[in-house]
Amino acid sequence: MDANDRPREKALSQGFDRLTDAELLAIIFATGTREKSVLELSGDILRDCDYHMSKLVSMGVNDIVARYKGIGPAKAITLLAALQLGIRAAADAAAIDRKPIKSAEDIYRRISARMQWLRHEEFWVLYLSRSNEVIYEYQLSKGGMAATVVDVRIIMRFALEKSAASIILVHNHPSGNLSPSMEDQSLTQKVSDAAKFFDISVLDHIIISHSGYYSFRDHGLI
Repeated sequence: MDANDRPREKALSQGFDRLTDAELLAIIFATGTREKSVLELSGDILRDCDYHMSKLVSMGVNDIVARYKGIGPAKAITLLAALQLGIRAAADAAAIDRKPIKSAEDIYRRISARMQWLRHEEFWVLYLSRSNEVIYEYQLSKGGMAATVVDVRIIMRFALEKSAASIILVHNHPSGNLSPSMEDQSLTQKVSDAAKFFDISVLDHIIISHSGYYSFRDHGLI
C-alpha cells in the first residue's frame, strides 16, 4: 500500500474525518491475519454488521472472538473500548448542550447513544428547568433483559433536590420491541400522580431500542 494511503499516515496528513470506517477500524486493530490484511478484516466486519458499527456495541468480547477469525480477546477489547469511548463522547456532548428540550426526538438524540444497543434494561430520569433545559440526568436503575426496578420516591427526591420544574422518564427495551407494557403505563401514571402533588410535570416517557423510540406524549398516553 502506498504510504499516503495507509490509515495512520492518512489520518496525520488529511485528518480523521477523511478516513472510512474500515480505515478507522484498521487503526484500532493495527494488524491483520495471515489470510487477510487489516483493511480486509475490517471490511468483513463492517459488511457483517450492514455497515452499522453501532451493532458491535451490543456484542461481548467472546462474541466477537468467536465470530471473527483472527481477532483475539486483546483486539476485541480494544475495539469495544474505542466504541464505548465514542458513545461516552456523544453522551458528554449532549449533556453539555444547553438547548431546551422541545420534542421527543430531542430526547432521543440526547440519550440514545448510551442506551439503544444495551443488552440489559436501564431506567433514566431527566430533570428540567422551567425553560426546559436539562439540569440533571440520573440513572435510576439497571436491570436484566426484561425488567428493572423503579422507585418513585427516589425520582421525586431528586426532583425536589434539583428544584426541577418537570421530568422526563427514559428506559430501553433490549428486545427491540418499542410497545409499552402495562407495567410501563402503570409506572408512568404512578410517577405523574406523585409529581402533581409537588406541582412538577412529567413531560414524557421515552422507550428506546435499536429500532428507534416510542414517545408516550406523542401517542397520547401523557
